Amino acid sequence: MKTRDLAFGLYADEQGPAWVSGLVEDAVGSRSARIIGRTVADSFPGSELSTADMYDHLAEQWAAEHPTQGGGSRQLIELRVHLACSLRTWRALRKAVINGLCPEGTGPHTCRVPWMAV
Repeated sequence: MKTRDLAFGLYADEQGPAWVSGLVEDAVGSRSARIIGRTVADSFPGSELSTADMYDHLAEQWAAEHPTQGGGSRQLIELRVHLACSLRTWRALRKAVINGLCPEGTGPHTCRVPWMAV
């Protein structure tokens, strides 16, 4: 098994990264994968870009979808969950987590946490 990352840009409050990590844990469940760590970053080491630069559209999405609510304590961050798994399992996990982040439905909806899969 190789080490692989699931990476998501998030516009989240304090509970957001834990919620998304929980989605990953649930997806890992019975699959042949192991979580070996997690990183929450607000900047990219060795780069001039910050997560605010990279994911600024997520804050705009929140404002458009929640016009009566401010951002509060939300921040633009990147969550990386480090996994030991095959490429096939990684793809299945990524798909499961994305479906959990914002389940598709027949009607209009907003995501609990604006996100972007990297």
